Amino acid sequence: MIRLVLFDIDGTLVHTGHAGTQAFKKTFATEFNLHHGSEKMKFAGRTDVSLVREFFKMHGLPETPEHFTQFFARYVFWLDHILAHNDGKVCHGVAEFIRDLQALPKPPALGLLTGNIKLGAELKLRRFGLWDIFQFGGFADDNEDRNQIAAAAFERARRVLGKNLRAEEVVVVGDTPFDIRCGKFIGAKVLAVATGAATLDELKKHKPDWAAEDLTQISAQEICSS
Repeated sequence: MIRLVLFDIDGTLVHTGHAGTQAFKKTFATEFNLHHGSEKMKFAGRTDVSLVREFFKMHGLPETPEHFTQFFARYVFWLDHILAHNDGKVCHGVAEFIRDLQALPKPPALGLLTGNIKLGAELKLRRFGLWDIFQFGGFADDNEDRNQIAAAAFERARRVLGKNLRAEEVVVVGDTPFDIRCGKFIGAKVLAVATGAATLDELKKHKPDWAAEDLTQISAQEICSS
């Protein structure tokens, strides 16, 4: 039986109208007077810290703790502001899928596995009324590498749910090959959904345990009883 389901955020739970990307651009411009380069970057599936590091390298800016702190302190301000004015929506099928998970006779714990920093994740999910659903998670604050974020989420889950939690009792839900890869890294099962940038065929190439166009195409019972 599945005891834990870990969800990615962007493209899996919500579409924010590219609020994160816009907040990155605004922060680079206002804090560092850097106005170009982010249009060349691929954001899907990446971690916030790795994206900032890539941009710093692109412009020859020292990758110091002070610069990262300066960036993220301003980034969350702009993210909150842009989210309040951007169109966005919960991804198709998410509300029903979570409701069905919670209605199971032995409902799994629900957590997050995301490349967002924790405060960024909270801002995005609170905008759509989803933050309080999740008990814990792994975030970019834990590590720059998504595989290690998955490991951090799993260890945090074991502290909450018990040391007897096994990797095969965990399902990771995500919309990119990065999500599939990090789920496999910790030995979890993976449900890939084509609600983000990757197509269903692209996701299937990475051999998730399940792949669906969206969360209406698969049942909570199916992933939790296999």
